[in-house]
Amino acid sequence: MIKLPENRWAAYFWIALAMALVAYHLALVFSGLVPNLVSRPLHMAFILPFALILDAGTRLRRITGTILAGLGIAGALWVAFNSEALGDQYGFIESDFQLAVAITLLLVVLETARRVIGWPLPLVAGLALLYGLFGQYIPGEFGHSGTPAESFFGTLTVAEGGIWGTLTGVSVTVVAIFVIFGAVLNAGEAGQGFMNVAAAAAGRLKGGAAKVSVLSSALFGSISGSASANVASTGAITLPAMTKLGYPKRLAAAVEAVASSGGQIMPPLMGAGAFVMVELTGVPYTGIMAAAALPALLYFLAVWVGINAYARRFALKSMAEADRPSTRDVVVTSLFFLVPFSVLLWGMFGANFTPEYSAAMAILSAALLLFFNAQLTFLPNQIANRLTSAVLNAARQVSLIAAIILCASIIIGVLSITGLGVKITSLILEGSGGLLWPSLLLTALACLILGMEVPTTAAYVICVSVAGPALIKLGLSPLQAHLFVFWFALLSTITPPVCGAVFIAAGMIGENWLKVALTAMALGIGLYIIPLGMIANPDMLRLAEDPLPALIAGGRVALGLTLLSSGLIGARRLVPTIALCAGGLAVIFSGLWF
Repeated sequence: MIKLPENRWAAYFWIALAMALVAYHLALVFSGLVPNLVSRPLHMAFILPFALILDAGTRLRRITGTILAGLGIAGALWVAFNSEALGDQYGFIESDFQLAVAITLLLVVLETARRVIGWPLPLVAGLALLYGLFGQYIPGEFGHSGTPAESFFGTLTVAEGGIWGTLTGVSVTVVAIFVIFGAVLNAGEAGQGFMNVAAAAAGRLKGGAAKVSVLSSALFGSISGSASANVASTGAITLPAMTKLGYPKRLAAAVEAVASSGGQIMPPLMGAGAFVMVELTGVPYTGIMAAAALPALLYFLAVWVGINAYARRFALKSMAEADRPSTRDVVVTSLFFLVPFSVLLWGMFGANFTPEYSAAMAILSAALLLFFNAQLTFLPNQIANRLTSAVLNAARQVSLIAAIILCASIIIGVLSITGLGVKITSLILEGSGGLLWPSLLLTALACLILGMEVPTTAAYVICVSVAGPALIKLGLSPLQAHLFVFWFALLSTITPPVCGAVFIAAGMIGENWLKVALTAMALGIGLYIIPLGMIANPDMLRLAEDPLPALIAGGRVALGLTLLSSGLIGARRLVPTIALCAGGLAVIFSGLWF
């Protein structure tokens, strides 16, 4: 739970503000159309206190954070209250006061992102702003013709572009709702329900504790959308269970890191990437989920095969019967996530409601379940703590993602205003000689490097904005290109030198992080191969439209991954290892020739 100020009234203030943030985003879903220049600035106004003040570690950061939040809120509210008049300006600033508001908003967005996620993303956004202002002085094809400052700043801050653009709209209307849904689920018994179902399903198998980690992380990650949060939450239970059964520490930590990273590619949440993808591709949310489901399952299949290979090597034991949950516990706790998920799925597929409306109904059902526990007893203090935890964690997570998206929106806005995105696309096409696979490798390298410094969603947005058009020009469908980029933006969670999920898991278990990373890379081989398999086997992404070809393509990739994982982990001699890996790659990429 988030640490609140010791002062009781200050704590009440933060709880009330978090409740207001949650209520605001739910109200947007149920209230019908609200002008974008009202809903999006109010979204920013709500998130700034949580991003800049609540977690401030020092008095100086708290004071400066309060000043920045005050300036940002004032600017955002000014835009919201003057939205009708600003709409008639068509993105052109008409006074020095408006210019001051615009510059203030941009600086607050940059500093908020810096305090939340560090320097890299706001540094890129700052360079983009400088390019937009002074790019006309750059000689050659990478200069631009110049944009009047009034038009440049106005498009970014007083029109529905830049920080109030479509990405921020996704954050307001969809991402926030699903993040709130995950926070409400996690505040109750749903997390324990995931663990119990996983333990009942896989605990008795060889290597059972590791397989429980895989299943529970897949289930938990489908709603948390964060590899780091997944490791911290499920790892607190699975890591001690694995070490208790004699698992090597490097293997236990690697299993948890790899399994938790898979949560960001597992629908429905996908680390907010699914919702951004909807906006950027125009593919409906249900289509994104259908396309992402089979590759995600193949990823976890590869991890499962790797665990089987390690189980044979180290004679890994199953979980003792005494450590597995009773049937009663499994049934009762599973209801805490089955009921909200059923409401969500019924709303989307049964009643044909929008994803955000369906998620809002699921939030209400999950909130009602916070009044009950696994013992079916009514404890007022427990209920109050759960509700408080739900709204505070929701507010914090919404603020984190919003800070990232607002900053990334500056970059997208500058690319659009200056035409830089088109120029980078041309550079990629020239550098690859107009060939698809070299372009894919260049894009994958860019995603890996960028993903080492910024969160997955931000890395995906930036990379797909500049590389996506090039890949589409070379023959990929928009969905193929976007999923390819999104998967490779996730590589940095387990790939050295910056591998966040590995660092957390290694620290929790007390093992050398590099040993954990090398084991994780072998277990998570699917993360490197499946995106390429999507290109070689495009039918994999057509599960909703053509199920049979999709399943055939998925089966081919599954066989190849099984051979590849068995070769890397199970084969102890060089020749069998090479043969199995080569056979696996041949099967996966056979779609290029057949």
